[in-house]
Amino acid sequence: MNTVLDSIRTEALFVSSLQRSQSPTPELIREAVTTTVDRLGEARCAELVAQEFGEHPDCALGRMRWARKAVRSAFD
Repeated sequence: MNTVLDSIRTEALFVSSLQRSQSPTPELIREAVTTTVDRLGEARCAELVAQEFGEHPDCALGRMRWARKAVRSAFD
């Protein structure tokens, strides 16, 4: 795995509108990542992740765990 690329993908999924409760397929996860990076850019995704951890650390941790797991399964 490319850790830099995985981090970018995870951050993009984290800030996307896709929700864990939707039980997204790998295809939807890949689409959400691509769309979010195209729309916001890598740097803005990272900024929004940091902002969310600052404002809602209790919720952000669970979403980040889900995003990491989802990215691993969708891109491996």
